[in-house]
Amino acid sequence: MLQAKNLHKSFGKKEILRGVDISIAPGSITCLIGPSGTGKTTLLRALAMLDYADKGTVSVDDKLYSFPLPAGQKMDPPWPRLTTVFQSLFLWPHLTLRENIMLPARKRNLDKAKKDIEGLINLFEMKEFIDGYPNEASLGQRQRVALARALILDPHYILLDEITSALDVEQTARILTKLTHLKERGIGIMLITHHLGFARKAADQIVFMAEGLITESGSAAILAKPETARLKQFLSLVAAID
Repeated sequence: MLQAKNLHKSFGKKEILRGVDISIAPGSITCLIGPSGTGKTTLLRALAMLDYADKGTVSVDDKLYSFPLPAGQKMDPPWPRLTTVFQSLFLWPHLTLRENIMLPARKRNLDKAKKDIEGLINLFEMKEFIDGYPNEASLGQRQRVALARALILDPHYILLDEITSALDVEQTARILTKLTHLKERGIGIMLITHHLGFARKAADQIVFMAEGLITESGSAAILAKPETARLKQFLSLVAAID
């Protein structure tokens, strides 16, 4: 289980996370939704320990991290058991897509990674473009490469920040299929998304965040029958735009 309790995070005088509790189970998909600027990416970065929380705890299976860290204490980060894919993807333009995927595995079991990449190429249907360069691939293809690059490290949990935001309907459906495959492999997934239709289809758990707090969570049913006024307001505004 990936779990956070009472997470707080501020930047200067601005409090972004105000006591967040969240759990992501192995073999499940959690979709994190909410208005822009409410702290979703800050939460993702705190869970991944790319930015340390000011206060609270994060546990990754049997490993507990407490914040703030005591002065002078070094933290043994949970990577690659826990890994992250951002919207910007961060693919190296001078490397082929295959080389981009293999890059994180260069200090690990290279023989195993060479076998694993063939399975990932099949899983993400990348055979036709895997030996090209990022500028020769579509955005949807680059998204699949970024996911495969994270998976080459055999993570238990993967955190995804708006990876479908720039994709069309067909590409988004393809990513949904791939995430379902990852879930079936026992990987715990948290996905920040503004696509509510995607969340309805993908999520075992939907978590609604507003003003630095998680105000409602549950199955996809909360999108049809929200219990809190804040989620009702959010859904009505989204419906007005759609």
